[in-house]
Amino acid sequence: MSRRTLKAAEAIRQVVGMAILTEIQDPRVQDVTVVRVEVSGDMQTAKVYVSVMGSEAAQNLCLKGLKSCAGFLQSKIAKRLDTRYVPHLQFVLDQGVKNQLLVSKILDEELHSNKTEVGRTENTPSPLPGNEDSSSSLSESDSDSGS
Repeated sequence: MSRRTLKAAEAIRQVVGMAILTEIQDPRVQDVTVVRVEVSGDMQTAKVYVSVMGSEAAQNLCLKGLKSCAGFLQSKIAKRLDTRYVPHLQFVLDQGVKNQLLVSKILDEELHSNKTEVGRTENTPSPLPGNEDSSSSLSESDSDSGS
């Protein structure tokens, strides 16, 4: 991305974020965070990645609310950006936070299962000298014959 598109993306992120917080009064648009914005090279479209707290139904409802407010947000962007065209806004749910929580949960479960396995191996009695399995007795006899 060029410097120009990066600056435009940052400006759009700021404008949209502030407008969502202070000016949009749609009850569907709640608990929204603008994560990042990607602007196309020709400045015609901008993908606004948002994170919405709540259930899947609340997230979809919030996306519909944001799409209905897109014209208002574009007018706010037009006042801030000095460009010939105002980018068309596309709102996309950012799954990054959800993925982070999922990975964290999986790692916690794996850590917990490893701790219980370590506890089980420490508590299991060692085999008696006469009850060893055949593979360990073969390896011992192989090592004795080599000496």
